[in-house]
Amino acid sequence: MGTTFTFIGIGLPELIFLLVLLGAPAAIWLWATVDLLSSKFSNRVDKLIWLVAIALIPVLGALLYLIIGRRQKLKNSAL
Repeated sequence: MGTTFTFIGIGLPELIFLLVLLGAPAAIWLWATVDLLSSKFSNRVDKLIWLVAIALIPVLGALLYLIIGRRQKLKNSAL
């Protein structure tokens, strides 16, 4: 018997692969959702459309928001 790490029947390399495969999209979705909800838009409808896109098409909607939607936010004048 070796000292191999197993978790529910999978080894360490498979576990790392699954964490990256599932964790990266979840992190992108969470980042986009938090950024959207904490941002101000000139039009509330735009914010609602982005929220629906992120909710209904999680990874693609989040990526599109991060690429396109962040440009539509109002700039913070306090900085």
